[in-house]
Amino acid sequence: MEGVEEQPVYLSIIVPAYNEEKRLPATLEEIDAFLRTQPYTYEVIVVENGSTDRTTEVAEAFAAEHPYVRVLHSRKGKGAAVKTGMLNARGEYLFICDADLSMPIEEVTKFLPPALDDYDIAIGSREVPGARRYDEPFYRHLQGRVFNWIVRVLAVPGIQDTQCGFKCFRRDVALDVFPYQTTDGWSFDVEVLYIARARGYRLVEVPINWYYKENSRINPVKDALSMLWEVLKIRWNAWRGLYNRKGERRNEASK
Repeated sequence: MEGVEEQPVYLSIIVPAYNEEKRLPATLEEIDAFLRTQPYTYEVIVVENGSTDRTTEVAEAFAAEHPYVRVLHSRKGKGAAVKTGMLNARGEYLFICDADLSMPIEEVTKFLPPALDDYDIAIGSREVPGARRYDEPFYRHLQGRVFNWIVRVLAVPGIQDTQCGFKCFRRDVALDVFPYQTTDGWSFDVEVLYIARARGYRLVEVPINWYYKENSRINPVKDALSMLWEVLKIRWNAWRGLYNRKGERRNEASK
């Protein structure tokens, strides 16, 4: 409401949503049922990004009955949606959540104190010990492992699963990293983690239970090639100094 100062909350859940009119209602209901059992304050931000279906109407109808839900809009691309949500969130912890809820929402507790503390970015992982995948086709798993090998070689060494859509950021870290994000597509995760690692932030992987869901938004061939190009572009951007903080960029230019 105009003229009323928005109060900070403990947890912000950011849900990027592109053509999600069918899955979004159930997802929001599950998130709502979980959050109602929690002792902390919270908000949910649904970021619609260029949908051609009724995603906006569905999200706004839910928000009208749940005051803690906000609906924002961004240009097309998951990366653009996440960036918009992150830079508008009010939480102490900012959690990215895929609209298909392939990770049960209850596992958010794994990313928050007291279960997990002393980190800057917690990455939901399907690869570290303790993680479990359910119903994933072999070709999708193989494709993911090949891409992760490329990511570890070129951008973020040591992280076994950069592409899982569930990640938690401390607020100060998100506000330091996301303004420098340039990638609107699927590889935004790699770019954000690359920037964070370059700035010395602590990244940890959290083992999760992950369920493969049909109707994936990823095109196995087209998006794989696009993601490879985006990873190469991240290295090029870094060489050009685009990820340096403004003061650092000026210092580099003066050398």
